[in-house]
Amino acid sequence: MRVLIVEDETRIAHNVATALREGSGFAVDCSDNGTDGATLAGQGHYDLLLLDLMLPGMDGLGIVRQVRARGDATPILVLTARSERANVIQLLNAGADDYLTKPFDLGELLARVKALIRRGKGVAHPVVAIGRLSINSIEQTVRCDGQLIDLSPTEYRIFEYLIFRPRAIVSKRELLEHLYDYRWEHHSNVIEAHVSNLRKKLRVMGEEATVETLRGRGYRLYAPEKEA
Repeated sequence: MRVLIVEDETRIAHNVATALREGSGFAVDCSDNGTDGATLAGQGHYDLLLLDLMLPGMDGLGIVRQVRARGDATPILVLTARSERANVIQLLNAGADDYLTKPFDLGELLARVKALIRRGKGVAHPVVAIGRLSINSIEQTVRCDGQLIDLSPTEYRIFEYLIFRPRAIVSKRELLEHLYDYRWEHHSNVIEAHVSNLRKKLRVMGEEATVETLRGRGYRLYAPEKEA
């Protein structure tokens, strides 16, 4: 998953970005002002926006309004200081999905981020099953009939993104934009290698589900329906 952090306090931005990258394997882009943050939000393909309320340039409320005005339903979590709690109703009415008051616990922030992303993709529970496969987005594990499949971090992230979009065709560019930050070279062939390895590991487990490659179109997670 890919998250945009717009936060002008360097320490907070660094700590949150590190927690998302190292603790959850997320791709993270950062901006330290509202003007650039609003531009990134409009250009990027994010699974969640994490905004400070008080920012140089455009404030968090302005970004929320701008995002929702163009029909963008990306989940938004806003960070507020205790003195700013009077603005919470205004934020929620403008389209923010949740807020967290500073100082906050990083564990709680990660839990809220994951819950909002699941909700944004129409997935209420952290454990999702397709065919004989199941994924636990909290543990970041994939199992086949309860048996753990040993996936690399990138293989897991590809599988997680595809299982949240069952049977949908996902282009290589879309995968790259959600798995890596804006500094990534989008012409890289790394996706093909990871998909190939993921497909082999599913096959070793005797699983009929697979990641299909549709030439010139992208990838699709396919799993046969369970027999009644």
